[in-house]
Amino acid sequence: MTTTLLIQTETTPLRISLPAIAPMTREEFYTFCQANRDLRIERTAAGDVVIMPPAFSDTGNRNFNLAVQLGIWAEKYGTGLGFDSSAGFTLPNGATRSPDASWIKTERWNALTEEEKASFAPICPDFVIELRSASDTLSSLKTKMQEYIENGISLGWLIDRKNRTVYIYRSNQEVQILENPEQVSGEPELPGFRLLMSKIW
Repeated sequence: MTTTLLIQTETTPLRISLPAIAPMTREEFYTFCQANRDLRIERTAAGDVVIMPPAFSDTGNRNFNLAVQLGIWAEKYGTGLGFDSSAGFTLPNGATRSPDASWIKTERWNALTEEEKASFAPICPDFVIELRSASDTLSSLKTKMQEYIENGISLGWLIDRKNRTVYIYRSNQEVQILENPEQVSGEPELPGFRLLMSKIW
């Protein structure tokens, strides 16, 4: 048993095996993330630790614009809570993921204990957005979106800025592909939510 670090580069993950170190427990992974707050860190269902570079400034701005639009809608409708890209969640398959933006229904969030909320909460969001950055491969993000579907999201958007394409994921449905949309609707899962794409592209 080893711990494997996957360090994301612009083309492919750089794999580092640490044979003397057993896979991290959930508590050890939490401590590792606490000690490396400047890194963007996720963990796969197999226990591999994925270290991603900080977002470039333009991607950070687009992430901010995503979170602002989702936050304004969440505040207006009051049916759930929005989260930015710094929030990590432990999915049912054991992976720890940090979508670029996400939303969870109030009743599901309130069912968690305060201790669970204060860690990588053991819950899969109802809605996630992943925004492709320069260091992301489209195939790896599609795999991640499929993982979200398998772990319980109702709606997921993969935004490929490079090709001005949005992939829409829903449970038990074919992936819908939008080419250069002006806006993307969250209906019916998120009534009233429209993501205006002018500040995302």
